[in-house]
Amino acid sequence: MRRAFALRWSHGSIAQLFSGRDNSLGLLRLGLATAVIFSHASILGYGAKEYGLEFSGGQVTVGNLAVYGFFVLSGILVTRSGARLPLGRFLWHRALRILPGFWVCLLFTAFVVAPALYWYVHGDLAGLGGTKGPLGFADGPLGYLRADWAVATRHYDIAGLMTYARSEGWLHNGAFNGSLWTLRYEVLCYVGVAVLAVTGILKRARRAVLLVAALFYWLVVRQASAEPFWGGASHARYLEVQQIPLMGAVTPQWLIYLGLAFSLGTIIELYRDRIPVSDPLGVAALAVFVGSLHYGWFFLVGLPALAYLLVWLAIRLPRPFRRVGARHDYSYGIYIYGFLVQQTLALIGWTRWGMAAYLGLTLLFTLLLAVASWHLVERPALRLKDLGRSAPPTAPARRSVPRSVEPDALVSAASSPASGS
Repeated sequence: MRRAFALRWSHGSIAQLFSGRDNSLGLLRLGLATAVIFSHASILGYGAKEYGLEFSGGQVTVGNLAVYGFFVLSGILVTRSGARLPLGRFLWHRALRILPGFWVCLLFTAFVVAPALYWYVHGDLAGLGGTKGPLGFADGPLGYLRADWAVATRHYDIAGLMTYARSEGWLHNGAFNGSLWTLRYEVLCYVGVAVLAVTGILKRARRAVLLVAALFYWLVVRQASAEPFWGGASHARYLEVQQIPLMGAVTPQWLIYLGLAFSLGTIIELYRDRIPVSDPLGVAALAVFVGSLHYGWFFLVGLPALAYLLVWLAIRLPRPFRRVGARHDYSYGIYIYGFLVQQTLALIGWTRWGMAAYLGLTLLFTLLLAVASWHLVERPALRLKDLGRSAPPTAPARRSVPRSVEPDALVSAASSPASGS
């Protein structure tokens, strides 16, 4: 008989319960990606405040929370990958996971969506080539690709189309795909893990990672100490934007806050053998998370609570939820296409049917693009992960041994690696 769900102080450690694919990470990632679309719907479709902004007193939006959640989960899975793979193989895996889907999204935007919308607005394609901008790139489709191919997103518009539509009052944002800005910070976190891996810190000096996380946390505390109700990264405008080759403009406050979220995931992974999976702690994390959102200091106490809460949910949600996204991960496609779909629908006037229809159509078209991205681009690319790796030697066939005398050591079960590897 199946045992009923019951709260326990500890079910074991994260290392014991979060090592394979038997978890609800797929569901959580889909939920986080959908939350970004939900949050953007109000501002992109109707120029209203994003959801969650009022409840949190201006600290974060629902979309911001989803991004922080993504970085926590990425910190766990990418650290696991960095600790077990050689440096070159690790970088190759990371590139295959993020770049093919991103590049196809850029191509689709530049050569399908932009021309179609340009024709819709202007009635011809005469000006689609654009003019040279301050960065030295023409702002047409080719310039868009040249400026953004390295996850830089230095051009958000193509041929001034979205800027023009915004000036005419048809749109509330002047970007084709504003959500792509977070990917440069994701890549920087990958570089950080690579440095920790190649120096041996991940395997032999994990306490050093605590110092990195402590540095991020201290920077947050330093900014929070001057505010009675700390608003977080979006309120820290006094830090000077830095230009990084290929990456473009990097805002230090976002690097600090997203870096903190990622490092929390890294710590969870490195100390997974010492962190219990506790139902009372999970409930307490939920209470702290919600309370800090509403009453303040979310980044000091709520973000660490969110990190634990996500892992607890991934392990403790009922078994049927673990099937969602277990084989097909559409979350990345939903994230990189959602904003583009929302802007397209807003520009052609489909917001006139109301929020429910706008959000429903957005989710429908975004999911179609995400499914195509996964099956036609992302999954085929991931099949190249072992390219160039020599095949393990084939074990010689052994003679059949009666089960009654076969040693127990020969009977084992293999677990699959995490999807982030």
